[in-house]
Amino acid sequence: MKQVFSLFFLLCSATFFSQNLSGRVVEIIDDNEVPIVGANIYLVDGSKGVVSDQNGIFFIKDINDAREFVVSYIGYLNDTLKTKNKYSKIILKQDSSLEAITIKFKEKSSSVSLLSSANVLKISSEELLKAACCNLAESFETTPSIDVNFSDAISGRKQINMLGLASPNILISIENIPAIRGALNAYGLTFIPGTWIESIQVAKGSGSVVNGYESISGQINAELLKPLTDKKFFLNSYYNSMERLELNAHYTATLNQKLDYGLYLHTNNNDTSADNNNDGFRDNPTGKQLNVLNRFQYTNLEKGLVGFFDLNYVYDERVYGQNEYIDGFYPIFNENQIYWGGNTDAEILKTNFKFGYVNPEITYRSLGIQFAYTGIDMGASFGNSSYHDTKQSSIYTNLVYNSIIGNTQNKIKTGISISYDEYNEYVNNLNINGFDISRTEKSIGAYFEYNYDNLDNLNLSAGIRYDNHNIIGNFISPRLHVRYQALPKTTIKMSAGKANRIANLFSENQKLFYSSRLISFSSADASSEFMSYNYFDMKPEVAWNYGASIIQSFRLFGKDSQLIIDYYITDFDSRVVVDWESPSNILFYNLVGRSYAKSFQAQFSYSLANSIDLLFAYKNNDAKTDYISGRQQNPLTPSNRFFLNLSYDGPSNEKSRKWKFDVTYNHLGKQRIPSTIQNPEIFRLDPFSSKLDLINSQITRVFSDSFEVYLGVENLTNYKQTDGIISNSDPFGQYFDATMIYGPVSGRMSYIGLRYKIN
Repeated sequence: MKQVFSLFFLLCSATFFSQNLSGRVVEIIDDNEVPIVGANIYLVDGSKGVVSDQNGIFFIKDINDAREFVVSYIGYLNDTLKTKNKYSKIILKQDSSLEAITIKFKEKSSSVSLLSSANVLKISSEELLKAACCNLAESFETTPSIDVNFSDAISGRKQINMLGLASPNILISIENIPAIRGALNAYGLTFIPGTWIESIQVAKGSGSVVNGYESISGQINAELLKPLTDKKFFLNSYYNSMERLELNAHYTATLNQKLDYGLYLHTNNNDTSADNNNDGFRDNPTGKQLNVLNRFQYTNLEKGLVGFFDLNYVYDERVYGQNEYIDGFYPIFNENQIYWGGNTDAEILKTNFKFGYVNPEITYRSLGIQFAYTGIDMGASFGNSSYHDTKQSSIYTNLVYNSIIGNTQNKIKTGISISYDEYNEYVNNLNINGFDISRTEKSIGAYFEYNYDNLDNLNLSAGIRYDNHNIIGNFISPRLHVRYQALPKTTIKMSAGKANRIANLFSENQKLFYSSRLISFSSADASSEFMSYNYFDMKPEVAWNYGASIIQSFRLFGKDSQLIIDYYITDFDSRVVVDWESPSNILFYNLVGRSYAKSFQAQFSYSLANSIDLLFAYKNNDAKTDYISGRQQNPLTPSNRFFLNLSYDGPSNEKSRKWKFDVTYNHLGKQRIPSTIQNPEIFRLDPFSSKLDLINSQITRVFSDSFEVYLGVENLTNYKQTDGIISNSDPFGQYFDATMIYGPVSGRMSYIGLRYKIN
């Protein structure tokens, strides 16, 4: 720590004692000072030069004997000034002699940031429209960095993986407030409608210390639509061949000059009768969801104030199981039932408040506060003997301060965060009667992050975080991200960091209830005796993540192209192992030995024409864990994945009419299936799955700026996993298991939808 403070002292000293030039470039609009981003500031002798940052601020160090410098920006009159003077601000005036020129360009719907030190992929709302994006879990079908698959053969729930690890290892946030955690690990992704999302940022590797200590493999942050900039009215309707109907409606209004309001409604109804693989179980559950969000946005640019207040209510219910159960052939919850089935009910109330202040006179100084409350009441039943009920109350607060050290090349962030989670959680399984795992988790943390950006070829972000947790204790989370511009079109990024988390075992592994397995807590030593339902003996998970990325931009046959190569390693010091290598048991125990995930991805993008884009990617995952039975590849994780996306966004005519087309191809390699060798031969599966080829496509007709219709097909090859449920004819027998899912069970699915908007 002493060395860190010494480094900061030297940086500050160099700033204060050298002959430097700094200031802020602005223009005057309606009597307000507006920063000019990207203005050129250079010494007359040509020895040095920089550009102004996002706040109009510039800094040139060691100007020596230079006497004059020039400030210039396209469309504005140049200004030549003396270096000996001090400048708080430099006002540029527009050049009225220039004729206006309109430049149009096509922004990519997904792109990797070349300027930030972190490896961040931005997915825009336009990218989300390429697929049947109905919720956050279904938002990554056209993104090779995220793997999407079904969790089991009954619930219809989709789960995501990144860097070879499941979603609990990813910090998933809404506008940088942790959102998918605790009881929401099971279905939380389905409670965030896709039409509400403005953009998604996918950050690989260790995240920023500002956002918390839980990001083991990365962070996914969803930015919601803002009432100030959103359309006045938006309507989306969707219906698919699985009898799923969705409606989304957005309404925004300006209440006064500083206050805007947005009302966002989402509802869906699933009334499916499909059993396309003929296993006697519904391919998807029936049920409905109501989701309402009220957003208030306060904006006062004169005083540098921006605030948001959100109130969100969700009600969701679903029924799953055998066809006869869903069709109501007997009273639900009859103890003598003869058909297997269950239901999930969730009621969620969320409210959050965000407030930010930027000093109008000193724009590099800002203060922000986040506050969020989440109340969850969620219950689930499985068959006639198992249930999982959770009531959760969570509070999250984060206070962050931004400033600089000497100049805008040296930025800092520091703050304090507090989290409180109260769980009233109960589990009942075949061998567990009313298992009470109610608990309270509390933490308080402080963090400091330093960012150096020379506005040329080097951007470095180093952070450290200290937290006190009532269960984990005291721990430190260091993070480092570096961007280096080796060549004009070659960018290298590296990162390293440590993360900690408490596993919510039953919410994260709820799919295992869709089986006749017995839950046990044990030691990793096969010779030791099982512990007696000791949930609280499970240690927190601790992991290091290291990664590197090379981004190479170039022209190929006169067209823009880009090649991105990533390699990341996640190495666990501590982990709760979920062992389902025995078909009769689910074992939870603390890791003894190693658990790691190595992920390699190569991605090539190419603009075939102004309207046609090609994206190809190859991914290799090497994820292994030491189980009681030995070191093995993590189950149901593809070792190889080939991805191809071809999209067409045609030109508009004079009436804004055009066509859009998108097709995505996924090839998934073999996946290891947990051992079933102990079962009778009729109930055994092969050690590895078959390879999969899946194709999704969509076509959109834009009739005007206000109205469009889209049609699509998922799983065009009509692949159906027919062995998704072991012992499907005897669901109350000891061999019943619906967890061995590596592909879709419902076959081809088509859909149609329309969008109507008023700007």
